[in-house]
Amino acid sequence: MKKLNIRTGSRTELTDITGAVQRAVDESGVQSGAVTVFVPHTTAAVTINENADPSVKRDMLFEINKVIPFDDDYHHLEGNSAAHIKSSLFGCSETIIIENGRLQLGTWQGIYFCEFDGPRHRQVWLKIMGE
Repeated sequence: MKKLNIRTGSRTELTDITGAVQRAVDESGVQSGAVTVFVPHTTAAVTINENADPSVKRDMLFEINKVIPFDDDYHHLEGNSAAHIKSSLFGCSETIIIENGRLQLGTWQGIYFCEFDGPRHRQVWLKIMGE
């Protein structure tokens, strides 16, 4: 298992970790298999989406913050219920196929770490499995 350390700088942000995941695959030497990207936090997540146009990240955060506002009639004492809800909706893991040593993502796809309760120091765990 490989661990990526991530430091976020905003309350909510999407950080492109595609390059870091590919480097971990390169270091593993696996040519064919899969990598599971897992986020071990209850107020963060991982997703795959477009990484060509930065306005997509902005639009995603704008809409998710509008649908699930930071301040509502939540009962959780820590005051971060919105982050827990967003994390559950996005999900804590993604599995990506590896072929010829490369992540098999679509032309416009990237892997994003999703911060919903930052800024914080976070981890992403990678499990790379070969055939």
